Amino acid sequence: MSEKVQKPRKSTKVGVVTSNAPDKSVVVKVENFVMHPLYRRFMRTTSKFMAHDEENTCNVGDRVVIEECRPLSARKRWRVRKIIARAQ
Repeated sequence: MSEKVQKPRKSTKVGVVTSNAPDKSVVVKVENFVMHPLYRRFMRTTSKFMAHDEENTCNVGDRVVIEECRPLSARKRWRVRKIIARAQ
């Protein structure tokens, strides 16, 4: 009778760190390509997310993977999972 209920997968995004000024937090810019409905051309849209960085290891320009988590503050709902590439 008891079925195993699977948790929904946490969504992930890949972006570039634009700011690491707050303590244990980073701002990540995520680019996305969306097709324009009328002109049928791809447009580049950007979104900024506040993410939690526990060890303060991220620097500006780093490419990171962020994952969804519970609300950590008024604006933080993401957590840095790993750093893909360091800034030059």
